[in-house]
Amino acid sequence: MSNPNDVVCSLPLEISDQDIFDAMKEIPGYLDITPGDFKDIYELVYRHTLQRLSESVKAADIMTGKVVTVNPETAVAEAAELMAAREVAGVPVVDSGNHVVGILTERDFLSRMGRGNTKTFMGVVARCLEGKGCAAMAIREKLVGDIMTSPVITVKESMNSMEISALLREKRINRVPVIDQQGCLVGIVSREDIVHTPLVKGAS
Repeated sequence: MSNPNDVVCSLPLEISDQDIFDAMKEIPGYLDITPGDFKDIYELVYRHTLQRLSESVKAADIMTGKVVTVNPETAVAEAAELMAAREVAGVPVVDSGNHVVGILTERDFLSRMGRGNTKTFMGVVARCLEGKGCAAMAIREKLVGDIMTSPVITVKESMNSMEISALLREKRINRVPVIDQQGCLVGIVSREDIVHTPLVKGAS
């Protein structure tokens, strides 16, 4: 479970002392607290509310259901064309029963194409521009199963968004496949899905 202290919270607007004074004037009766106390209470309430809402949003609520997939026997060249056409940076690798057996990402391509310490896209481009041949030739004849990352990190449909966010940070990954109770692929959640998801279900 995620530690509540890991929740990064920032107020949507900067609150000034005058804002607090004006708000306190609208509350009938006498308030035996200082503006500083008022602000501290507001920030604590905001944090607890944010945490509660984050925990209520599950993977099933924010995942992308229609997932582009490949299998271990797919040719690397075919997988690259598919990822380029769909404009995705990573795809789950599934077997004939739709069980997740790996994941294929841009990082997998780069780590096999790079020479020496060349582990970035621009590093590969630089090598090609040096006239030393296309770095992709080294994996041209390989299959997805030869270069995919396996075993793969997955999450269940019931995992909440705060836990998923913590997992992505801890593992330094950008996306994670979502599986059902039988271990079959049902979706995928990316960092972008979490960032752009309204905390209140049904909000636009």
